[in-house]
Amino acid sequence: MSHNNTKNKSFGFALFLIGCLFFSYGFITWANSALIPYLKIACELSDTQSYLVATAFFAAYFFMAIPSSYVLRWVGFKRGMSLGLFVMAFGALIFIPAAESRSYPMFLTGLFIIGTGMALLQTASNPYAAALGPMESAARRISIMGICNKIAGVISVYVLSGIMLKDVDQLKAHLKVLPDIQRNLELDMLAQKVVLPYTIIAISLSVLGIIFFFIHLPEVKDEEVSDISPVHSRKSILRYPHLILGVLAIFFYVGVEVISYDTFTGFGEELGYPTQLASKFATYTGYGLLAGYLLSIAAIPRWISQRNALTAAVLLSMALVVAAIFTRGTMAVTCFALLGFSNAVMWPAIWPLALDKLGRFTKIGSALLVMGIVGGAVITPLYAKVSEWIHSRQQAYWLMIPCYLYILYFALKGYKFRKPG
Repeated sequence: MSHNNTKNKSFGFALFLIGCLFFSYGFITWANSALIPYLKIACELSDTQSYLVATAFFAAYFFMAIPSSYVLRWVGFKRGMSLGLFVMAFGALIFIPAAESRSYPMFLTGLFIIGTGMALLQTASNPYAAALGPMESAARRISIMGICNKIAGVISVYVLSGIMLKDVDQLKAHLKVLPDIQRNLELDMLAQKVVLPYTIIAISLSVLGIIFFFIHLPEVKDEEVSDISPVHSRKSILRYPHLILGVLAIFFYVGVEVISYDTFTGFGEELGYPTQLASKFATYTGYGLLAGYLLSIAAIPRWISQRNALTAAVLLSMALVVAAIFTRGTMAVTCFALLGFSNAVMWPAIWPLALDKLGRFTKIGSALLVMGIVGGAVITPLYAKVSEWIHSRQQAYWLMIPCYLYILYFALKGYKFRKPG
C-alpha cells in the first residue's frame, strides 16, 4: 500500500513538472500569433512572408523528430526534456541579434532552433504523460497538460501583443508618411521591443532545464507506455498502418489549429477591426480550447469514448468554419473563436489512438507523430497564399474543410486499420 502511495506521489509530481513543460511551450507556440503581425511591420513583409514564422517554427518538428527519438533512447526521457529546454533557450537568445539587425532570416533561424528544442520536448513529454496511468484515461491526462499549454498561450498573446504591438495602428499610419530614414529609425525601435520578453523567456527556459536535469523523475519504460504482447512479433514500425494514418491526422490537425489562432489577427483586420484589438482575438481561441479541455477531462472516458468525442468535435469544427466564412462582425469572430472549443479534444484523442499497442516502437511512433506537427509549417503559409490568390482571408478558410474531413476518416475507420501480426 505504502509502495503504491509513494508511486502515485511520484507520478503526481512528475505530472506537475510535465505540466510546467506544457506551459512553457504553450507560451512559446502562441507567441507566434503576436510575432506574425509584429514582424510583418518591423521587417516590412507580405502576408505570405510573415507566415513563414509558422513554417520555420513547425518545420523543425519534421526534421528533428526522428533524431529526437534517438536522443531519448540514449539519454532517457528526463535528460531529453532538459536538453530540449536548453536548446529552446538558445533559440530565444538568437532574437537579440535578430532585433539589432532587423534581420527576418535571423528571426526565422531562432524560431527553427526553438522548434528543434520543442520537437525533443514533445517527443518525450506526450508519451510520458500518457504512460503515467492507465491507457483508457490517457486523453484525460494529455487534456490536463493541454490546459497548462493553453493558459500559457492566452497569457502569451496578452503579454507579447501588449508589449510588441502597443499603439501599432497609429504607428502603421505614421510610417506611411515618414521619409525613409525616419521610417527605418521607427522600425528599428519597434524591433527592439522583442528583446526584453525573449531574454526573460530564455532565462526561464534555462532555469527549468536545470531543474529537470537535477530532479528525480520516474523513468517510464516502453513496456509501460503500451502493451506489447499482441504485436511483439512485428519487425517494423510500418507494420502499424493506424500509426501512419494517425501521423497524417496530426498533420492536418496542427495545420487547422495553427490557422485558428495565427491567422486570427489578419481575419480581424479583414473584418474591419484595428490591428491592436484584432491581435488579442487569438486569446478567445485559447479560452475555447480551455473550455474544451475541461469538458474532455470531465467526460472522457466516463460519458464518451476518445474516438466518439473526436468524431463529434470534427463535425462541430466544420460547421463553425462554414459559419465563420458566411458571417461578418461579431458573429464571424465568435464562430472562429469557438474552433478552439471544438479543436480541443483532437490532439489528446489522436495521440493514444495512434500509439495504441506499439510497445517497443512507442518512442519512434511518438517521433513520427511529432513529425506530423509539420502540418503547421505547410498548411498555414498555404492558407496565406490562397488568401492572396483569391484576395480574401475569410474565403481562404475553405482550406480547413478537407483537413477536418481526413481527421473524421481517422476517427471513424483509420484508427483501427491494423495489419495481421
